[in-house]
Amino acid sequence: MQSLAPLLLTLKVAGFASLCAFVAGVGLAFVLARYRFRGRECFDAVFTLPLVLPPTVLGYYLIVLIGRNGWIGRYLYDAFGITLMFTWQGAVLAAAVVSLPLVFKAARAAFESVDHNLEKAARTLGSTEWGVFLRISFPLAWRGIMAGTMLAFARAMGEFGATLMVAGNLPGKTQTLSLAVYDAVQAGNDGLAAVLVLITSAACILVLLCSGRILKSQYLKEIEQ
Repeated sequence: MQSLAPLLLTLKVAGFASLCAFVAGVGLAFVLARYRFRGRECFDAVFTLPLVLPPTVLGYYLIVLIGRNGWIGRYLYDAFGITLMFTWQGAVLAAAVVSLPLVFKAARAAFESVDHNLEKAARTLGSTEWGVFLRISFPLAWRGIMAGTMLAFARAMGEFGATLMVAGNLPGKTQTLSLAVYDAVQAGNDGLAAVLVLITSAACILVLLCSGRILKSQYLKEIEQ
């Protein structure tokens, strides 16, 4: 039972974080893959940065942004009475930022692999840009996008540093599996730590296997074409 609450919270946080990363990552990837403008690669570097920065550094940036006295956090609190610090919503935001590059890079590569002539043909036939995206670009790129999203889900499940700084480690409220493992080890509860580690490892392995199968099917389809 001690492992149930962190597991359910982790699944909730990772699910919402993956959804946020999916929406933001696909949108940003499509813009950078399809439009040429000055500084495009600089934007690519910024959106990829969470992949290489230490999670504690990302946590600090988020505190500066959404903390009670942060640039965005002060406005949210003064206008709506909303605070994201030490909440599961804050954990979602932290996990989404950390996992965003996995969706973004996979989606950009997938969109760049789509034949531009098909999109041009759709525009010639009177389709709007939104219609081209929904009927041509996204359906042809969805395997790469879904693989990236599944990797983002696995990354969100294992997030530790940024989540700890933004959401804290409150049992039953913001304590995810990775934080519960840390607590169990610190308390000398090796049995609980082993159970939590096995649960986390099994979930991540399952996600990686599914992601690999999706990428393999995409590769085989490209070869057939």
